[in-house]
Amino acid sequence: MTSNRPYLLRALYEWISDNGLTPYLLVDAGREGVRVPPGAAKDGRVVLNIAARAVDRLDIGTDQVQFLARFGGVSQSVYVPMAAVLAIYAQENGQGMMFPAEEAPPEPPPPAPEEPPRRPKLRVVK
Repeated sequence: MTSNRPYLLRALYEWISDNGLTPYLLVDAGREGVRVPPGAAKDGRVVLNIAARAVDRLDIGTDQVQFLARFGGVSQSVYVPMAAVLAIYAQENGQGMMFPAEEAPPEPPPPAPEEPPRRPKLRVVK
């Protein structure tokens, strides 16, 4: 089955927004593929305001969250692989959800060595 993380993330984003609160994402900034402005991360994590008034072109996809946001007055692209999302919560009251850490997909096992073709054997039957 596919991960339920993107579905829960979208649902919680809508729930927080519909209640007039500000949705924040907690992201593992050290995860491969995360693109956030330099200096935004502290202790390997970054908190991002993803409220509609704070971002442009928000896309909570199946594999990633991406949007444009202003950092220091400069519009920048943000890209977060879904596995790097650690939590979504309302800034005003902290209600939301933490997500369990996702392991990197396991490496496929090495291919098994091919068996040499078996040679036919003749047997004398009396």
